[in-house]
Amino acid sequence: MGCTPKTMEFYRPILARFNAELDCAKATRQSIEKFLNRIPSSNHNLHNRHAHYRTLKAFYNWASKEYGIDNPMASIQAPILSKVILSTLTETQIRSLLDSVNNLRDKAIISTFTESGLRLSELATIKITDINFENHTIRVFGKGRKEAFAPFGDISEQYLKAWLAQYQSDNGNIWGIQRSGVVLMLRRLEAKTGITCNPHTFRRTFAVLLRKAGIDTMTIKELGRWESLEMVQRYTRSFSFQDSMKFYKSPLQN
Repeated sequence: MGCTPKTMEFYRPILARFNAELDCAKATRQSIEKFLNRIPSSNHNLHNRHAHYRTLKAFYNWASKEYGIDNPMASIQAPILSKVILSTLTETQIRSLLDSVNNLRDKAIISTFTESGLRLSELATIKITDINFENHTIRVFGKGRKEAFAPFGDISEQYLKAWLAQYQSDNGNIWGIQRSGVVLMLRRLEAKTGITCNPHTFRRTFAVLLRKAGIDTMTIKELGRWESLEMVQRYTRSFSFQDSMKFYKSPLQN
């Protein structure tokens, strides 16, 4: 199905547990529902009930197309997620992070994460030929190796140009470090500043800051390359009523 190695790494332990308990080939709708109901529903648990549901749905969609078997997941409804407000960063916190690093590479990474909403896998594989400074876009290959384009702003342009002026890429990525190096840099920065620093927090921040700037969720979905509007709405839940009031105009206004 074009799943990335990271996605397969996520699926593997869930499918292994499921197959050990039920046997994938013999599972029925009823046995799957009982299995799912035994899984914790906490949003803070990486392998929670909803994660198991998504994994099994993806597996049986694949198996039904590949082998023509009946899909027992077809009529099972997704577990309801509690409406937890996921953490994001403020513009002030982002600027504080930029001020806390003393090299151009890390400033470029932080600003590009924030202004582009890139996933870690997308950012870590950027090549110089992927960047179009004229129209402020970066070519990326997202989930399923789908080609797409991510936007970036003036701050990212400034730091990217300054970094590339001093770093000579050898046809690899533009950073000189791999994804593990990016994660390590962010962990050190979090320990130094006390500000949450991980790729997905930056991605959520991208969505929330755009929403606060008055951009509608459908446009944010396209800019961030999300597959569903529901995910954008979940990320931007921290956009409060008071924030929304800034853009309110009376429908009866002359």
